[in-house]
Amino acid sequence: MKTISTEQLKKWYRDHQDRIMKDFFTFLSFPSISTDPKHENDSRKCALWVSEYLTHIGLQAEIWETPGLPVVFASHLKAGPNRPTVLIYHHYDVQPVDPLELWHSDPFVPVVKKNQVYARGAVDNKGQCFFSLTALKAIFEMAESLDINIKVFIEGEEESGGRGTAVAIQQKKDMLKADHLLVIDFDIPGPGVPGITLGMRGLVAVDVECANSSIDLHSGVHGGVALNPNRALASVLGQIWDANGKVAIPHFYDDVKTLSKEHLSFVDMSFDKQQYEHSFGVKAYSNEQGCSVRESNWLRPTVEINGMWGGYTGAGFKTVIPSKAHAKISCRLVPDQDPEKIAQALSAFLKEKAPEGIKISVDLHSGAPAYRTSFDSPIVKTAALAYEEIFGKPCRYMLCGGSVPIVVDLAAATGADVAMIGMGLADDDIHAPNEHFGLDRLELGYLTVARILGRLSSS
Repeated sequence: MKTISTEQLKKWYRDHQDRIMKDFFTFLSFPSISTDPKHENDSRKCALWVSEYLTHIGLQAEIWETPGLPVVFASHLKAGPNRPTVLIYHHYDVQPVDPLELWHSDPFVPVVKKNQVYARGAVDNKGQCFFSLTALKAIFEMAESLDINIKVFIEGEEESGGRGTAVAIQQKKDMLKADHLLVIDFDIPGPGVPGITLGMRGLVAVDVECANSSIDLHSGVHGGVALNPNRALASVLGQIWDANGKVAIPHFYDDVKTLSKEHLSFVDMSFDKQQYEHSFGVKAYSNEQGCSVRESNWLRPTVEINGMWGGYTGAGFKTVIPSKAHAKISCRLVPDQDPEKIAQALSAFLKEKAPEGIKISVDLHSGAPAYRTSFDSPIVKTAALAYEEIFGKPCRYMLCGGSVPIVVDLAAATGADVAMIGMGLADDDIHAPNEHFGLDRLELGYLTVARILGRLSSS
């Protein structure tokens, strides 16, 4: 492929900006909420649109059916078997929009304010997906030929556990073989600061039910007699942590693998507490005693209560002792913790701590191990050079407290070196009302992906 300069890429973007924005807004308008069965048809329409877009820009695209929502797969393999292959990962599904009343505009009617586009999926992951597709479109239009093979994998279940997607990966793993894997679903350290993620935590998510009576009870007639499941569950959950903030579940830390000093020396462990409080309004912290905030988020496993409910929670008042109380709990894991082992330990702990007569049921919802990549792999080095070229600053290296569970399966199926990159910012409000993405970062992402592909092609 002839070298396409950054200036040429910028000019192409300016010349096509109206079309880029129109297509981006169309992509954002699909309510592809994978967790809600009511939106299955919307998700399928979104997958079809993505497939047709990839075909239009020059790839051979197809839709892979799964036990869940479909995967869109596309390829351009004209460089031949002697040239390297890069697989680009994205997802087209989005989180639910609740609470809807906190949105300033319709989550699926994109609005631009102060150079930020507001919509569900604006950054996670449709914005990041679309700047990659735009980079591919530009390269296919400007390059006389490509000296690299390209594969694109865009799934529809990242926000809902990915069980169908995992089946597709196993069934199609021969088609997924690649030398390099770009997972473009991550953040940069700050505005104008390039960064590559070298690792992310794993995940265990469980549903907990705490039951006592067969029906809801009158709190006057039965108060002081029947133990309230809300109270019992709150008491049990409160015992998960000790006074120092460490998880009290037996064997929780048995398999925790620490980061080597060499690896850690490459990671930017800085944390701007003032900026964090300004962005999110946080005043109280839960970092493990003896660990910094960043260490607690990146290098240590955690347990969080994601939701609790039981009894009457509507307007007004209803004086009941509920028959059942519920909670959703997630654990973020580090290498080499086994998700199933942690889920079993959590379940055993909750049941052991339950008061006599209270029944605790625990249902494993999803799980995935942690993942770390090498800081000196060819794809990480290439991505770092591309970032530095576009941003004009040295590239930082980070870890991630969150999880992209399918990456572990994809890395194994492809046999590829992995770089986890993106253009998100911590205050883009992903998974929250008024999610947004800077249009400047849409262009920066496009430029960076284009230069990564250009560098791989010329290597």
